[in-house]
Amino acid sequence: MRLIAIGLVAGFFSALFGVGGGIVVVPLLILLVGFEERPAMATSLASIGLIAAVGTISYAARGNVHFGYGLLLGLPAALGAVAGTALQQRIAGPMLSYGFAALLTAIGIWLLV
Repeated sequence: MRLIAIGLVAGFFSALFGVGGGIVVVPLLILLVGFEERPAMATSLASIGLIAAVGTISYAARGNVHFGYGLLLGLPAALGAVAGTALQQRIAGPMLSYGFAALLTAIGIWLLV
């Protein structure tokens, strides 16, 4: 039930604000389900494909998707995902947690300013 609730929250915030995986799913998997960081991040990435597809279809039906720009963002992002995964596997667990917490804090401060 917790995973279903996390999925609903992720889909809602993904469609509403354009966020979901890293900002919503990963912390909830860690805090509510007891995942460690790496499995939470990997599971989040696995769910993003489905979340993104449904969101894209919903927005496309309303004429709000620029598919060319999406490819210009998505193809380099796929390469970045390969590099990020390779780096993430080399970072110690506690450092990964602190880095992720710092990222979320920085994003929160930036959005408030």
